[in-house]
Amino acid sequence: MFRLALQAVAFLNEEKIAGKVDYLKNTFRWSDAQVRIAVCGAPFVLRKSKESLKRRSEFLFSEVGLEPVYVAHRPIILCLSLDGRVRPRYYVLKFLKENGLVDRKLSFHTAVMMTEKVFVEKLICPHKEAAPHLAEDYAAACKGEVPTNFRFT
Repeated sequence: MFRLALQAVAFLNEEKIAGKVDYLKNTFRWSDAQVRIAVCGAPFVLRKSKESLKRRSEFLFSEVGLEPVYVAHRPIILCLSLDGRVRPRYYVLKFLKENGLVDRKLSFHTAVMMTEKVFVEKLICPHKEAAPHLAEDYAAACKGEVPTNFRFT
């Protein structure tokens, strides 16, 4: 982790780091302690562009409905591809929960942290009969095509 932290700040001066920390506090509504937790957990969050962080905060808070403290304690979510992984998996998880096809206790973090193979095996394949287009809709979402609704038929 120390090596990752060094890589994250290697080309940032103190002023840029302070500016990024302030941006994180404002964008994610984090306290100093929460910024510390997030940066210690995922130092590369300091290398993300302001636009990228803004898009992630808007999606995670407005669409997913996560709390700032949840994200601070799981900052790796901010380092994953928003359009290629986080958003498509959110759509699948939301679809499955709304249709009673998966345990409501399955967390968003758990779903986005699964490997692609495990995600498909555990959350998509078991529902081939109930939701035959789920794999197709998920693949489309991973390509950036945002389906308005995942389909049953």
